[in-house]
Amino acid sequence: MIYHAVPLADWSADPDSPYAPASLEEEGFVHCSPDEPTTLAVVNAFYREAPRPLVALVIDEARLTSRVEAEAAVPAPPPGVPGDTLFPHVFGPLDRAAVVRVLEVRWDAEGRATGLGERR
Repeated sequence: MIYHAVPLADWSADPDSPYAPASLEEEGFVHCSPDEPTTLAVVNAFYREAPRPLVALVIDEARLTSRVEAEAAVPAPPPGVPGDTLFPHVFGPLDRAAVVRVLEVRWDAEGRATGLGERR
């Protein structure tokens, strides 16, 4: 399983089409994380000001029709993530059938992501 963080409104905007965030057009791939702790580090580094609720898509790589490659973070991984961590990049839209769970990001009083849980 791999993870992708996204504001719920973006994920829900076009439920009948594969999900294609802006990074797909801008960079040629969808950014994903290899596990929950890395996802939380990514959220804390890049998504603290993102619209909420923020969710993490849990994606079964075997169900994707797009190519997935594990690549190093450029220029470096977010704080708290080991330098040798490889990040899954999906080179095409995310098939909705590949998303096996949608978990909500939990926040502490200081606005830091602390965990992922079932949507309330």
